[in-house]
Amino acid sequence: MKNLGQMMKQMQDIQEKMQSMQEQQQTLEVDGTSGAGMVRVTLNGKGEMRGISLDRSIVDPADIEVLEDLIMAAVNDARAKVDQHMAEGMQKLTGGLSLPPGFKLPF
Repeated sequence: MKNLGQMMKQMQDIQEKMQSMQEQQQTLEVDGTSGAGMVRVTLNGKGEMRGISLDRSIVDPADIEVLEDLIMAAVNDARAKVDQHMAEGMQKLTGGLSLPPGFKLPF
């Protein structure tokens, strides 16, 4: 039973750290780029877009599809960075606790 008590304590600690991590998501800002930096998108930790910057040289009304593709690529780049940051944070939280396969946090 001692192991169960320790596991419950670890789970409680993880839950508290998860709440803190979720609060930090709001302040996290990650940039994604494409077109050699000519398109830059900023997302917060929840994946909400906070800003976009376009180099004027890529804005061509006759070729709007290229601009659309570059924006999409920059958003995907930023989203991948947000996901990586969150996965690293979760790994730190659960580092000492082996969770059963398929068990996900938060509950």
